[in-house]
Amino acid sequence: MTKIKAGQALAQVLVDWKIDHIYGITADSINNTVDGFYQEKEHLNYIQVRHEEVGALAAAADAKLTGMIGVSFGSAGPGAVHLLNGLYDAKMDHVPVLALVGQSATSIMNTNFFQEMNQDPIFADVAEFHKQVTTAEQIPYVVDEAIRSAYATHSVSVVIIPDDLSGQDIEFEGFKTASLKGSQQVVMPKAEDIQQTISALKAAKQPVLWIGKGAYNARREVVAVSEKFSLPVLSTAPATGIMPTDHPNFMGSRGRLGTKPAFEVSQAADLVLFVGTNFPFARYLPQGIKFIQVNNNLADLGKQHDADITVLADAKQFFKALLQSEVTVEPTKFLEAAQRDKQNWDRWLKAIAADDQDGLTAEGVLEAIKENASDDAVFGLDVGNNTEWAIRQLPLNKQQTFTMSAWYGTMGFGLPAGLAAKLDYPDKQVWSISGDGGYAMVMPDLLTDVKYHLPVINVVLENKVLGFIQHEKLLANQAPYGIDLIGADWAKMAENMGAIGFKVTSLKELNAAFQKITQLQQAGNQLPIVIDAKIKNVDPIDTSFVPVDPASFDADTIVKYRERYGIDETTQPALSQLLNEL
Repeated sequence: MTKIKAGQALAQVLVDWKIDHIYGITADSINNTVDGFYQEKEHLNYIQVRHEEVGALAAAADAKLTGMIGVSFGSAGPGAVHLLNGLYDAKMDHVPVLALVGQSATSIMNTNFFQEMNQDPIFADVAEFHKQVTTAEQIPYVVDEAIRSAYATHSVSVVIIPDDLSGQDIEFEGFKTASLKGSQQVVMPKAEDIQQTISALKAAKQPVLWIGKGAYNARREVVAVSEKFSLPVLSTAPATGIMPTDHPNFMGSRGRLGTKPAFEVSQAADLVLFVGTNFPFARYLPQGIKFIQVNNNLADLGKQHDADITVLADAKQFFKALLQSEVTVEPTKFLEAAQRDKQNWDRWLKAIAADDQDGLTAEGVLEAIKENASDDAVFGLDVGNNTEWAIRQLPLNKQQTFTMSAWYGTMGFGLPAGLAAKLDYPDKQVWSISGDGGYAMVMPDLLTDVKYHLPVINVVLENKVLGFIQHEKLLANQAPYGIDLIGADWAKMAENMGAIGFKVTSLKELNAAFQKITQLQQAGNQLPIVIDAKIKNVDPIDTSFVPVDPASFDADTIVKYRERYGIDETTQPALSQLLNEL
């Protein structure tokens, strides 16, 4: 057998698992491990971030975007703790991430040495797999096991490595079974479940299809089922784009990140076909709706909403089985009314986007992004009002993809996600979209984009307030205390960091900036770009509850809601009114 350092053996395991980059900051408790990365530098790129949190968030974004495991590392003590935010994001969104954590040398462990901590309990909650190696020989084997566990459980694995162990020589020749993710069993639907579902769809007068990330690889099937059975389609926010966002049957998402038509069709539905999701807010649907849930995880069936029919099946296979049926439902008035509702909503957003008389709107910035984004663009979304605007307006109708901090909801996700996306897809146009609050948390890692020549277009929507929290305070009749932010010239700061900056305050300036960006891209620009968009502070429409239907809400409630968000009855009639017209 060949003798090499245990740290290099670790790096070879990563390479064998097709891992080509790793994020982190080196330190005395992990230097020997990092030296192993150096020995494999032709195959494994060490991306030096400025904060371990950014590295862990980027690793989570890698996993969400590619399905491949993301990897980050940190030193003992502070570095390890900094990783936690990104690791919890990966845990909550069920994606595979590996964290390598340094530890004091074995000779000084348990002596209250500098930065020494009992780290395993810290990671016990966030990681399905968490082990500390005790010999140098264990390192590659435990890391290989950790990667398998992360893939198998769709979660986080943590390996804690005393630094002296990774610097020792061991005999190692690799594993023949490396890079075998294991085949995930595809759960096929039963014939009787398909027949039950079809019978229920035929009997329903106002059915809707509601999809989640479980339908990720079933775009064609989702569209075909929607058209075959005349179903308006909703998605969870993370599943936006599975059905092309410009398809007339796609209503958007229900909830605060959603749309008026999505809320209205789900409120009016008499049947919900709930596929590939465990969306927790489904529990707030009206009573009396027939509910069919399809999921490949038995534990999720009936978890969020009691179901009349439960189908244990893979989403794509379920849709394929539906499409084999000879049954077709002719277009209904309900579907036509839903389509008109969606058209009205889209026109309303465009009207807001085109009006900068009182200041640049976020909708105007998103419309410009939509016009300038490529057909295969990748978007990294931060958390806050910026997420609402992006989910509602981004073009996700061709090969575009995006990632977000869906269930953990951590501010600061956007920039690391853009960084990861550009490493994963170097030939694609990559964007990050952030509010000034989230961007300020991670802005120093713009230097990482600069260092590694990653021309991400980072859009900062500055309104000088924690807007998402501002909305909650408004609803609770609380004082706007603790939410104001000091602004900054993010464009100049970007330039001082070696990037390219554009400050825009109007549609004219915004369009001029995009013209220059197009020229830069055509010239092969390799520097990150920051668009510092100074937008007016307007509370975006809350679509988690849309009281505009005269048949369901009193006149006073309707008037207050319409006046608050500027949706008049002429341009945005209720779905029930559209149905009556038909």
